[in-house]
Amino acid sequence: MKKLLVFLLISVLSFNIQAQEKSMKENEVEFEIDSTSVLTLDTTIKTLYAVISGEKGVKRNWKQFKFLFKPDAKLIPSGKDKAENYRVRYMSPNDYIEGSGKWLVENGFFEKEIHRKIDTFGNITQVFSTYESFHSESDDMPFMRGINSIQLLNDGKRWWVINIYWAQETKDHPIPKKYLH
Repeated sequence: MKKLLVFLLISVLSFNIQAQEKSMKENEVEFEIDSTSVLTLDTTIKTLYAVISGEKGVKRNWKQFKFLFKPDAKLIPSGKDKAENYRVRYMSPNDYIEGSGKWLVENGFFEKEIHRKIDTFGNITQVFSTYESFHSESDDMPFMRGINSIQLLNDGKRWWVINIYWAQETKDHPIPKKYLH
């Protein structure tokens, strides 16, 4: 009798675990990687902006985000600390996802490129990409603007993001006209 009860208990628990796992998988959005997104400089930059952008509550395709970056690539925000000293912070793509991913989904975030200046030598390219940030695609006014300095490598097969180093526009440092529209 005890063996029968143990068997039934294990069967019920196993069924519940399987049902929970199935339910979780149905609720998860499984993203794919678009390998064509890195074939040109333009599609690489457009994908970079698109993958972090989305309405409040919309999950981001972090697989695609990580696919853009060469191993050991860095994301480097810069700005003043509370003591008014300029600082930088070095993050891996995973650090960025862990530090900003939840905020992007909870608040809604769209980063739109409004101007691009490109300098290329051989297989390396530097892009100064001016952006505006919105909480929703329907917002009229950005809550923030800045410039992304994006360094990329073309290995002959695809483009790789090597670093993104950025600064937000401030009252003391407005974006120069040559980097607007």
